[in-house]
Amino acid sequence: MIEIIRYPDRQTWKQLLKRPVMETEGLESTVAAILADIKMNGDRAVIKYTSLFDHVEMKDYLVGEQEFDEGEKKCSNELKRAILDARTNIEKFHRAQIEMPDVIETAKGVICWRKPIGIEKVGLYIPGGTVPLFSTLLMLGIPAKIAGCREIITCSPPGKGGRIHPAILFTARTLGLSKIFKIGGVQAIGAMAYGTETVPSVYKIFGPGNQYVNCAKQLIIRDGVAVDMPAGPSEVAILADESCIPEFVAADLLSQAEHGSDSHVLFVTHRNELLNNVLSKLESQIEKLPLKETALKTLKSSKMILVNNLNEGMDLINEYAPEHLILACRNANGLAEQVINAGSVFLGNYACESAGDYASGTNHTLPTNGTAKAFSGLSVDSFIRKITFQKITRTGIEGIGKTIEIMAGAEGLQGHQNAVKIRINH
Repeated sequence: MIEIIRYPDRQTWKQLLKRPVMETEGLESTVAAILADIKMNGDRAVIKYTSLFDHVEMKDYLVGEQEFDEGEKKCSNELKRAILDARTNIEKFHRAQIEMPDVIETAKGVICWRKPIGIEKVGLYIPGGTVPLFSTLLMLGIPAKIAGCREIITCSPPGKGGRIHPAILFTARTLGLSKIFKIGGVQAIGAMAYGTETVPSVYKIFGPGNQYVNCAKQLIIRDGVAVDMPAGPSEVAILADESCIPEFVAADLLSQAEHGSDSHVLFVTHRNELLNNVLSKLESQIEKLPLKETALKTLKSSKMILVNNLNEGMDLINEYAPEHLILACRNANGLAEQVINAGSVFLGNYACESAGDYASGTNHTLPTNGTAKAFSGLSVDSFIRKITFQKITRTGIEGIGKTIEIMAGAEGLQGHQNAVKIRINH
């Protein structure tokens, strides 16, 4: 069901920890052709691909007030309360990320500071269909609003009858997001990147998607449109010792495995008996899982690894650089200090990854496929630019002028030298 590896040599780790590779032959050319069509033909192309891929014939993509009302009515009060509770926690965590400008006098008469300013126009992509990720709208919409983005548009695929899932509509309304377009897939990314007669173009696009969506996000970068981060299938790594509860560990592995057959899970421990216990719990729990077949496919390409000790386990985890990392260990806080590469870390037996997905307050849009070595998860910072300012007085330019002149001269830039000299001689 899942590959078990005992005491692997460090030299084999890099190869051992490779994620499954998806077949992508012809993917880029297909996606590029769709994007080019949308760039040239706008709404006409969007209508064509919505009919082709979503099997929905539509002329008006913007969600109207009546649809918002209907969506809200279809959501149960219990779900509404859950969404509002999650929103409170996510807002609390993200509001704390706002930084006030620090004004620094680097030299006498030379004052510098940096000011965070929200990106003017952003686009949010929310997967829909069989799995409507309304939680992702919370994770994207809340920091976008806190950052002060002036225009926030959202695209989500239409379901049967050309409607967006009620929970997505209720979440959008509660966040004050009114520009929701019923467009999915590559056509949504293209519409937000280039603009159409109906959909305004944006400067940066956020949100997860399938391999077509992620390919489209990479291609639009060439046209100067920014994206949140490289994205791939979801993953979790768990490091555990004898203090963990095997049932919990198995449940966490399966909660990730049910995301999709291209997901990845990794279990690491230094206790052979614990490995066998977790494996036993996996085998019993998966039988009761509605998405059993999906989880089984994930587990077949995943691994359980036995190491010599927890420190070696942490080294292996840092090489893997997981999107989610659970430390189900007695000394979880101490081990957390050794974490170098991870998207989001969960400490202790009761910190399940599902909490971060929905309601603990942290963001669930995280780097995958080892990119946690260089990328951070989504935050308010993702929606802002930080612009530097400097105010220099006459005393200031006199103080640093000679330094500038010498450096500019050494680089052979006479004009730069003159810009300082003319001020000092004035």
